[in-house]
Amino acid sequence: MKKIKWLIVLLVFLLTGCTSTKITSSWKAQNVEAKQYKKILVLGLIRDTDRSLQEKMEAHMIDDLKEKGYNAVGSLSEYGPKAFSNMTEAEAVNKLKESAVDAVITIVLLDKQKERSYVPGRLYYSPYGMYYNRFWGYYGTLNYRIYEQGYYVTDTEYFWESNVYDMSTQSLIYSVQTKSFDPANSESLGHEYGKLIINEMVKNNILK
Repeated sequence: MKKIKWLIVLLVFLLTGCTSTKITSSWKAQNVEAKQYKKILVLGLIRDTDRSLQEKMEAHMIDDLKEKGYNAVGSLSEYGPKAFSNMTEAEAVNKLKESAVDAVITIVLLDKQKERSYVPGRLYYSPYGMYYNRFWGYYGTLNYRIYEQGYYVTDTEYFWESNVYDMSTQSLIYSVQTKSFDPANSESLGHEYGKLIINEMVKNNILK
């Protein structure tokens, strides 16, 4: 029985240690070289009902940018939840210039899907000789496995897109799309996403 418990613990460790966010596609403009931007705005475009998620996503990416030596701020803390509502393009650009923002990184939640699936009870076969040698050990082990009840699980997939805009030209210089599968919580999702995206930007010579 101890062997089974240790196997379960190891499996849980391996599963939880894996990242839930994967890059699905990316694009980079031609002739783009990394710049040491003076002030980067992290702008989350997420529904109001997911405001706490936006806060986590912005905060983690800001921290990851600061670790690379960049001055970064979030749209929620800098401008509030309705930062550019009812503004024209010229008004929004002027607002950014007044704040000395020279680059914008967006975090857009393109879609969120939930899927409910049934996990049936399972019967595993393992050559546990020690249980086969004694009737009660064999009966107890196999009886538990045979009658293990199934259960329903709900998995959630998040589809994200982050774009980088150089405000000196207002041009898109980098875009990356990702999928996050059933993250443990918004805190871990924000942490994984920020690390992944910033590291990709450095690797692709968007950021120093």
